[in-house]
Amino acid sequence: METAEQSDGGGLVFKPMDQFLVKPLSGDGIVQWFTFTNAALWTSLAVLAVFLLLVTATSKRAIIPGRAQSIAEFAYGFIHKMVEDICGKEGLRYFPYIMTLFMFIVMANFLGLNPTAFTPTSHFAVTVPLALAVFLGVTILGFVKNGASFLGMFWVTSAPLALRPALALIELISYFVRPVSHSVRLAGSMMAGHAVIKVFAGFAALAAVSPFAVLGITAMYGLEVLVCFIQAYVFTILTCVYLKDALHPHH
Repeated sequence: METAEQSDGGGLVFKPMDQFLVKPLSGDGIVQWFTFTNAALWTSLAVLAVFLLLVTATSKRAIIPGRAQSIAEFAYGFIHKMVEDICGKEGLRYFPYIMTLFMFIVMANFLGLNPTAFTPTSHFAVTVPLALAVFLGVTILGFVKNGASFLGMFWVTSAPLALRPALALIELISYFVRPVSHSVRLAGSMMAGHAVIKVFAGFAALAAVSPFAVLGITAMYGLEVLVCFIQAYVFTILTCVYLKDALHPHH
């Protein structure tokens, strides 16, 4: 993590948002329309990490699993139970997609904790497509599975008849806000935590407050480790909730 830079006036200049800049790794693109950036590199590393953990580490299927296989089996069982508990047996057919979502997000989050790393999930260019894919997927699935009766989820039959049109409008608005909240929550959490760590790292250049800055970095880093997992978990569990609405719109 870089420290703050000295300004011309002798003070410290903090640039906590510089770590989120997308930068090309070479002067010219590989081809005219493509430039390999730090974002593409760390996204690729996240995909590679998922492959190594779930495919390579479990290829031997050892009866007594090693550490990597144990982690892979724990992740598999954790997400499988989540999907089954929220969506029921019918939702398990969509488990591979949800498992892939969780593993990519959690790997991208954790890789972003490395010094000088880039966090793909801190950018809306990553979180918005993930959220839109979930939103469009469950919406299409809802109509395919239920037809026009899928719209019944917006009609609150338990409410008084006079209030139902207003509640239907509120439910409709909240439904279309889902991809916004789904994507902003993840990107905002990743961006905020990393920015705070960068600010503490900047203060580490000052001898008078350096010990406190180091303590702040340590505390924030420990918190970010927890946040990285929690945000992947929240994104995944919301995906399951939306899937449940598509499979059982009247529940």
